[in-house]
Amino acid sequence: MSRTLLALPLLVALPVQAGALVVAVTDAAGQPLVDAVALLEPAAGRAAVKPMEQVEISQAKRRFQPRVTLVTVGTSIAFPNFDTVRHHVYSFSAAKTFELKLYAGVPAAPVVFDKPGIAVLGCNIHDRMAAWVVVADTPYAARSGADGLARIDAVPPGDYRLTVWHPGLPGTAPAAPQALTLDAADRQHAVRLPVAAEP
Repeated sequence: MSRTLLALPLLVALPVQAGALVVAVTDAAGQPLVDAVALLEPAAGRAAVKPMEQVEISQAKRRFQPRVTLVTVGTSIAFPNFDTVRHHVYSFSAAKTFELKLYAGVPAAPVVFDKPGIAVLGCNIHDRMAAWVVVADTPYAARSGADGLARIDAVPPGDYRLTVWHPGLPGTAPAAPQALTLDAADRQHAVRLPVAAEP
């Protein structure tokens, strides 16, 4: 048997190299935009996605924390109430419809977000309370920090569609998708959204 044939299985076993995509999101004035969500989906087919470990969205000082939460399909979310008043958390969104009627402390069961999309959260008692849950059907997703950067790690080379969403956009529709071809190297991509700067 030749050395070439002996080496062949080793070549086949080499892992596919994957890089990172850093999406730099800015508002209409060109300033970094926090709480933007970047979703990267293969142009053909789908990438396998698993539920995350349980996530929390708390209520404190009559606000939801965090304001924007990114999870994958099938992830459960707990809603602990740390306020001294009771809250009534609800969502009537297509991605998830539920109600947690007036309660204090921690509800007995978390809520499972089992459909992709964007769920808008509110409180029936405190109208100014609002939050958003982005339910991703792709493992390649990230939320931007205060620097406006959303880093998506371990993306295999290939053709993708990038969509970016922010609560300042009208409705719950993300910006128009952009086609990207990625290789194994790390890459940065800039996206400016028609969102006004927050006070």
